[in-house]
Amino acid sequence: MTQNLLIDPLLRALADPTRLRIMRLLAAMELAVGELAQVLGQSQPRVSRHVKILCDAGLAERRKEGSWVFLKIAPFAADGPSLRAASARLLAAAEAEDAEFAAQCAEDRRQLAAIRAGRETASAQYFARHAEEWDQIRSLLSPDEPVEEALARVLPASLGQLLDIGTGTGRMAQCFAPRAAHVTALDKSPDMLRIARTRLQDLPAGKVDLVQGDFAALPFADAAFDTLLMHQVLHYAQAPEAVLTQAARVARPGAHLAIVDLAAHAHEELRERHAHARLGFSDAQMAQWFAAAGFSADAPLALEGGQLTVKIWTGRRLPENAGTAPNNAKVSP
Repeated sequence: MTQNLLIDPLLRALADPTRLRIMRLLAAMELAVGELAQVLGQSQPRVSRHVKILCDAGLAERRKEGSWVFLKIAPFAADGPSLRAASARLLAAAEAEDAEFAAQCAEDRRQLAAIRAGRETASAQYFARHAEEWDQIRSLLSPDEPVEEALARVLPASLGQLLDIGTGTGRMAQCFAPRAAHVTALDKSPDMLRIARTRLQDLPAGKVDLVQGDFAALPFADAAFDTLLMHQVLHYAQAPEAVLTQAARVARPGAHLAIVDLAAHAHEELRERHAHARLGFSDAQMAQWFAAAGFSADAPLALEGGQLTVKIWTGRRLPENAGTAPNNAKVSP
């Protein structure tokens, strides 16, 4: 219930010390319900009841990710007149002026160090379990640094609303967050999103949203993003042209699209052992898909240095009346 916010449920939601602590914690970082329970020293069912009250009042938002539920502050304009903005300013002022409340908030935030450490341990364990397959794939590619440097050169200096499709470990979101007003990092795998969250947890609260979803049915409104990035993800698509059509739907006119992937190759083991649906792409294929989806394509960039060639394909979203428009099947935001 984040719309039609009423003063009565908001004030009732804030009339409890635990819920005040939860709001200040969520102002620092997005947290799972179990993580909140750990910091607060309360049972998960009890914390869940507090969370429901905050969400019903429009102060917080829940997001399910696999079997986990994550909480964040409901979005608001910090300088706007909304009740949510006013409540955030009130809580910040309370911490500044109420010594006892400030001490409790400081202690709660110190507990977040244990949350961050736990996430890092889980991430390290995941990579240890999958180290062999990651190492095999990396050995075929050019080093990461030249690819990232080349991508940084071809993207605009200001990225606006950035969508990182198939964020994986969150490396691209981390690299380009300083150049974006906001980053939305999408991945289908809850395991990968947990790793991405660990990598991105030191960014300012509200800078990045991590979203579980499918690149073939993006869970976003039309024309929502200024820059779209797919880094080593399109080769998992059974129908890459459908993925580009979805990208076009959520791209604003003039938005930048960058795809980093493999040039066409014959390494069948990637299909057999690592679930690659496509053994790279040709420039002709990519140009055709860009045009069909309503993107103008730039000259591709090739990066040698490994057994497989990494390529960067970029383009701009055309206005609907400037070329072939994609079939915009609506997806509820």
